[in-house]
Amino acid sequence: MNRHRFVVVPFEQLSPEALTGLLEAYVNREGTDYGHMAPPSLREKVDQVRRQLKEGSAVIVFDPADQSCTVMPRHKLPTDSTF
Repeated sequence: MNRHRFVVVPFEQLSPEALTGLLEAYVNREGTDYGHMAPPSLREKVDQVRRQLKEGSAVIVFDPADQSCTVMPRHKLPTDSTF
């Protein structure tokens, strides 16, 4: 597995529209099995991730290798990431 650095992007630096678009794309990619429970709405999922960003338990990262951004749990962030 190739390891490379991620660049942490403070969510406050994104426009509201860009942040919402990024969060919607992220939650649409992340599949979660809710069993017999009704899955939360897209808005509820986006709001949950937005709270995680504000609390600091999740971060937005830019991957220079493939020129993409995503959300990552802070505890999974490689130690050589750039802030």
